[in-house]
Amino acid sequence: MMGDRDKLKEFYIPNYILVGGAMPRIKFAPSCPVIVFVNARSGGQLGGELLLTYRALLNENQVFDLGEKAPDKVLHKLYVTLETLKFKGDALAADIEKRLRIIVAGGDGTAGWLLSVVSDLKLPNPPPVATVPLGTGNNLHFAFGWGKKNPGTDRQSVQYFLNQVKTAKEMQIDSWHIIMRMKTSKKGSCDPLELPHSLHAFHQEGFQTFRGGFWNYFSMGMDAQISYDFHAQRKLHAEKFKNQLINQSTYFKLGCTQGWFCAPIMHPSSRNIAHLTKIMIMKRQGHWEELQIPPSIRSIVCLNLPSFSGGLDPWGKPNRKKVQYRDLTPPYVDDGLLEIVGFRDAWHGLVLLAPNGHGTRLAQAHGIRFEFCKGAVDHTFMRIDGEPWKQPLPIDNDSVVVEISHFGQVSMLATPLKRSKSVYDPESPVSSHDEDEDSSNEEYPGDSAERKKFGASDTFKIPDGIHIARRS
Repeated sequence: MMGDRDKLKEFYIPNYILVGGAMPRIKFAPSCPVIVFVNARSGGQLGGELLLTYRALLNENQVFDLGEKAPDKVLHKLYVTLETLKFKGDALAADIEKRLRIIVAGGDGTAGWLLSVVSDLKLPNPPPVATVPLGTGNNLHFAFGWGKKNPGTDRQSVQYFLNQVKTAKEMQIDSWHIIMRMKTSKKGSCDPLELPHSLHAFHQEGFQTFRGGFWNYFSMGMDAQISYDFHAQRKLHAEKFKNQLINQSTYFKLGCTQGWFCAPIMHPSSRNIAHLTKIMIMKRQGHWEELQIPPSIRSIVCLNLPSFSGGLDPWGKPNRKKVQYRDLTPPYVDDGLLEIVGFRDAWHGLVLLAPNGHGTRLAQAHGIRFEFCKGAVDHTFMRIDGEPWKQPLPIDNDSVVVEISHFGQVSMLATPLKRSKSVYDPESPVSSHDEDEDSSNEEYPGDSAERKKFGASDTFKIPDGIHIARRS
C-alpha cells in the first residue's frame, strides 16, 4: 500500500490546503497535483466505481462527486486558500497553483460544465482539463486523445490514466458564445427548465433572452430531434440506459423510427433548414453575408472540434483546390472559426464512415446568426454539446434570433492520440495524401438548483459587435 502511495505522491495535494489545519513538514512538491471531479451518475455504475477508486488512490479530499459538490465553489475556495498561503510565503502552495491540473469524469455535458466553470471564474492561473469518457458520445474526450469508450475503474486503469495526465500537453481551445432572443408569449414560450445547462435565461422588456456557450458544436434539425427523443426516453427509464452499447443501439433505433434514414419520404420539406431559417455568417470581422443552404439539407452542424456523433469528422480535410477556390481550411480548434456542415439524411451521414468522407461543407465563419420568422412549423430541435431541446418558433409576426460568436479560449490537456489540430502547431498542416478527393457529394450552390454555467457568471460581458436587440 505504501508503495502505491509513493508512486502517487506526485498527484497528491495535502490536507492543510484542501480543508485547513496546520502545515506539516513536506519536503516533496507534487509534480502533477490534480483535482478530480466525477459525475457518479454517468456511465451507469462506472461513475460511482471510479469515484471510489480515485478516493482510495489519492487524498479523498481532492476527489469530488459532482452530485454533491458544485465545481465552481470547490475551485473558488481552493484558489482563495492558495492565494492566502502564497501571501504568507508558502512555496508549496505556489508550486501547486502553478502545476495544478483538473480531471473530470463524465460525458460531453459534464466536461463542458467544468470548462465553463474554469472560464467563468477568471482564475489567475487557469488549470488545464483532462477528460475521462463516461458518456454516450464522448466527442470532446475523443478530440483530445482520451478515447470514446468507457474506461476501466480498477486501480491499475486509474493509475495509467493519471500517468497520461502527467505527460499530456496543454492545448488551447476556442469557446463560443450563444445568444437566443425571442418575444415573451403565452403560446410557444420556451421553458428555461427544458433548456440545456449551458444556457441561462434572462427576461427583459417583454423578451426572453438566453445566453451561454459551447465548446464542441451547435446543431439544428433532424439529428437534434433524435437526440431529444433519446434523452426523453432516458429520463423516463433511466434503468434501461446503463450500458454504453445499449445506449448507442437505442440511438440508432430512434433514428430509424423517426425517419432519419428515409427522410425524403417521411420528413416534410417544411422542416428542412432552408425553409426554417435565414442564416447569416461573418466571414470577416464586422461583415455579415447570407449563407445559401441547399434545399435538401435537414440538419446543420456548427463545429468547433473535429469530433461529432461519437467521433466522426463531418468537415474532413479539404483538398487544395477547395482551399484555393472556396477559402476552406482544415479544422483547427484555436483559429476562431466554426466549420458549418449540412446533412440531407442519415445515409448522407454514413459517408463519414468512409475514408475521407465528409458532409456538405457550407462555410467557415467567425460567427453565425439564425433568424426565424413565422412559417409552416411551430418548433424545431436544437442541440449544444450533446444536450438537446425543443425550440418553439414564431407563431405570429415576431422572430426568434440565435447568434453565435467567438468568446475566448481555455486550456485542455491532450494526449498524442488527439485528433484536434492547432493552427500554431507546425505538425498540423495536412499533407496532400491526407486530403479528400473532389467529391461529387459536395452539395453547395457555388459548386453545384442553479449551477454556474458558461456565460452566466456575474463577470460575463456580451462580446463587442453583438447587438441582437436591434434584430428582434
